[in-house]
Amino acid sequence: MIKTLLHNVYRFLTFRKPSVHLRDHAQAYLLFGLLTTWLAGMGRYWDNPRAELWQYLGLGSVAYVFVLAFLLYFILMPLKPKNWSYQNVLLFITLTAPPAILYAIPVERFMSLGAAAATNAWFLGIVAIWRVALYAWFLRVMCGLKGMAHIVALLLPLALIVFALTALNLEHVVFRIMGGIMEDEKTANDMAYTVVLVISFFSFWAFPVLLGLYGWCVYQTKRV
Repeated sequence: MIKTLLHNVYRFLTFRKPSVHLRDHAQAYLLFGLLTTWLAGMGRYWDNPRAELWQYLGLGSVAYVFVLAFLLYFILMPLKPKNWSYQNVLLFITLTAPPAILYAIPVERFMSLGAAAATNAWFLGIVAIWRVALYAWFLRVMCGLKGMAHIVALLLPLALIVFALTALNLEHVVFRIMGGIMEDEKTANDMAYTVVLVISFFSFWAFPVLLGLYGWCVYQTKRV
């Protein structure tokens, strides 16, 4: 059971369809996904002096996947993707958690502050690109979305999520970067936060365009 589960997760993370074992034992895969989400959440904040207790405990990451699955499910439902259910969306999101274990590597323990900041920014980029690529693959292969509907379903939630997370300032640092961080306040994660800030800026301007295209795609879907 465990060997088959890990093999299927590996297939999923390498952009290959899992076997029917995933469908037949969806609850076991969801439990595995939530466990890795929790571990990745703790690993993300364990050495962050700005984090709060609920972040150290990984509770924020677990709560986040439920909220994110809820948003994706209802936002994309009018586009009528195949196999679309809240459980399937939640399962997909949790199974993208393993790459985030990279965040737990304590690079600042054996690198200079500048090198650690650059490394963490690279980790952020690798995990983000990997997850977005998996999301694009999921929408096209597993949900059957194509053309403009696929592009909008991919980009609209991403733009909304990135901007919302920046606005909530969950890292307690994003907005302070805009005003400048004092030398004694710098951490190895500051460069990664700057990348998030830049992405959120472009997301803010792209959102109205994507929202208009979303409305057009929903209209076209209803006409079919």
